[in-house]
Amino acid sequence: MRRSLKSRPVPDSETVPPSAIHLHPTAPLAERVLLPGDPGRALALAQLLLAEPRMFNHNRGLWGYTGQASDGRALTIQATGMGGPSAAIVLAELIELGARRAVRVGTCGALSAALELGDLVIARESVCADGTSRAIGKRERAAADRGLTEALVRSAPSAHAGAIVSVDLFYDEGARRDDPGDALAIEMEAATLFALGAAEDVAVACLLTVTDTFDARGARTRIDDHALRAAAERMGAVALAALAG
Repeated sequence: MRRSLKSRPVPDSETVPPSAIHLHPTAPLAERVLLPGDPGRALALAQLLLAEPRMFNHNRGLWGYTGQASDGRALTIQATGMGGPSAAIVLAELIELGARRAVRVGTCGALSAALELGDLVIARESVCADGTSRAIGKRERAAADRGLTEALVRSAPSAHAGAIVSVDLFYDEGARRDDPGDALAIEMEAATLFALGAAEDVAVACLLTVTDTFDARGARTRIDDHALRAAAERMGAVALAALAG
């Protein structure tokens, strides 16, 4: 059964730190956070994972929700939007508000032939082929938090774990052709989140679902909506189990 969402009035502006320009909290923030890119996925995960979720943020369409998870502890699920710049803004403000551990639960395109639609990928590190992670100070690669990543591996032993590559452009065939040989998948936010988490001493990890595969000619095959919803639910359960440890 889907749970209803309860929101409450926006608090007085004096309760929001001056740096929280884009997130306008309407509920408490948990110290542990799931970070989907898609606001719709944030809503779906909140309905699935939280008891009586309250809207945490709706400003700029970056939907977020806080509630009690199945382990009896608070969890916030906050959308980051698409790409490194948006993800950096959201995570920076969450850290300012008190977040201490975060797991990106997102989607990716397969680079490894071993990956199939719906597979789970745990990113141990990301190649910085984007601009935002490099602006934060990374050069070649940004590493995920080791402890939180190993918790993901324990929670999803059948997932593929390894390097990925983060880019700025979704529609960019060159990025797929030029990727390092050890990269399993390609996406847009992980390197930025890893770089910012390391800079701020906040644990950040990343769990992805393969939504796109490519043949030898570069033709894309996209996951269907039903399979994507099922995969997102698996991601949420795995990420919550890792954060519960």
